[in-house]
Amino acid sequence: MLDNFEKKENLNENVNEDEVSDDVVIESEEETLSSFGDKNTNKLKEKLKLVTSEKQEYLDGWQRAKADLVNAKKEFGEQKTDLLKYANTDLILQIIPVLDSFEMALKNIDELDESLKEWSQGVQYIYSQLSSVLETNGVKQINPLNENFNPEFHVSIEGVKVDEKKFENIIVEVVQKGYTLNEKIIREAKVKVGELKR
Repeated sequence: MLDNFEKKENLNENVNEDEVSDDVVIESEEETLSSFGDKNTNKLKEKLKLVTSEKQEYLDGWQRAKADLVNAKKEFGEQKTDLLKYANTDLILQIIPVLDSFEMALKNIDELDESLKEWSQGVQYIYSQLSSVLETNGVKQINPLNENFNPEFHVSIEGVKVDEKKFENIIVEVVQKGYTLNEKIIREAKVKVGELKR
């Protein structure tokens, strides 16, 4: 670049002032470089802005994709946990009627003669054992006797007339107990509900 500058200086020295007309303007190398630099600088600034905005757009997209992946992993983990938590529901629903049968068999235990009392104690032990295994696996019994009727947990099969206002909408008899599995209802309790006589 310095060589070009020196050559131009030499050319300027060799040109007579008489030969240069008034309407010809010779630009100095600094002016040419300056205008060239301004154009280049402006182009580079525009390109830098474009590249910066593209970078930000890609970064935002990447961050959204990363957040979506984290959320998807979390949701998948929750679904997996729920699946494992309630995987035995069908099996438990098949076992519950066996518990009902045990309860019906043990209902009249006081009326048995002495020879069957030992047998009934064995049946009671088996019932307790089965109940304990289910409870260990998250199954709980709903026995809502004397509680307020709640249609989320109970199914009313009959209304029973009551004399006092305090027994209105109260469960007076449990026909069939309900069950939950890990706090989720898998069978509502079938009940009889008090209705005030009018």
